[in-house]
Amino acid sequence: MLRSLALAAVAALAPLAASAEPEPRVLAAVKAQDKPLRETLAGLVDVDTGTGQVPGLSKVEEILRARLEGLGATVEAKPAPAFGGNTLVGTLKGTGQAKLMLLVHYDTVFGEGEAAKRPYTERDGRAYGPGVADAKGGIAIILHSLAVLKELGFRDYGQITVVFNPDEERGSRGSRDVVRAVAKGQDAVLSFEPTFADEAVDAATVATKGINYASLTVKGRSAHAGGAPESGRNAVTEIAHQILQLQDLGDKAKGTSLNWTVVSGGTKPNIIPDLAKAEGDMRYFEASEYDRVLAQATKIVANRRVPDTEVTFELNRGRPPLPVNPATRALGEKAQGIYREVGGDLKLVEIGGGTDAAYAFQTDSPGKPAVLESLGVVGGRYHSPDEFAVLDSVTPRLYLATRLIMQLSNELPAR
Repeated sequence: MLRSLALAAVAALAPLAASAEPEPRVLAAVKAQDKPLRETLAGLVDVDTGTGQVPGLSKVEEILRARLEGLGATVEAKPAPAFGGNTLVGTLKGTGQAKLMLLVHYDTVFGEGEAAKRPYTERDGRAYGPGVADAKGGIAIILHSLAVLKELGFRDYGQITVVFNPDEERGSRGSRDVVRAVAKGQDAVLSFEPTFADEAVDAATVATKGINYASLTVKGRSAHAGGAPESGRNAVTEIAHQILQLQDLGDKAKGTSLNWTVVSGGTKPNIIPDLAKAEGDMRYFEASEYDRVLAQATKIVANRRVPDTEVTFELNRGRPPLPVNPATRALGEKAQGIYREVGGDLKLVEIGGGTDAAYAFQTDSPGKPAVLESLGVVGGRYHSPDEFAVLDSVTPRLYLATRLIMQLSNELPAR
């Protein structure tokens, strides 16, 4: 689901009035990074870093470590044991008070050999290659925004913490605790996934859906399908009945959906199946929807069509939602004001996909940090061989990231 938001300013993080013109020194420094950024992007794209592909992940990890250290950061590597690889945490100390976190992943969804098969290429104003936008373009934006700050001698922040994690495409199971821990106590978290709006539309994301995984299991009794079907208990018939009963668990008004996507059952045509299973995908904005769906489903499955069958419904938690909240809304408006300085029109959207921004959001202290998603490049066709990044988005997006860091830093007094 994709919805534009009409955002109102809030006192807690009210955006500063943006100039109609860009900051000349910042814009000049950003423009000078165009070619180096594209070279960085090519170097990242041309290494396979599918989740769990440890050799490629390790190679890119070393590249990222060297780049961060070259920018003056101290770097720690924290193991992400679920799939392999390390979460890199780089820290830059400044002279101010603001604590800012820059977040993105360096794994992709693509298999071994894809980088050699489809190396980084540019044509017709677009860059192509595995993970070029999702999310290696975001890595490049982070590295080169820090390079611009270094060139300008800007150190008005208190601390900038950069987190690059290796397993976002599989739910960040090995890195999510690090993301949560680092985010706690930050003033703002800027996450650099690509824009998730319609293809080639400038947008930042102010809310993401959570993801839960539904499973349905029916145990019946096998029998000869021709000789004595009545002595069996058909698990496939029962699971079909249950799926039909459960199909209305979503709530469109709340943005909640539950779609059954995988079904299996039976072994041979002449045997009444004694086991059937189904898997489903639940997306939701409101945290309370997990409890509602689980309670209603548990009640619904008690109504069975095939007697003497055993039905089990489970709802396993995945990535939580980044809910609509005033701090993120205000941060989004701040980004809109900066983007107008370079003639851009930044849309603010909600999306159906989940990201690490949701792990950075602190449910026990909503509003600190303020979390804004999709500050990476503009692109489209993610997770496909046709994934692309729009090259004309590089300068305005790099300007946005750099100016946003500067503006947030200057909102708190120097030491």
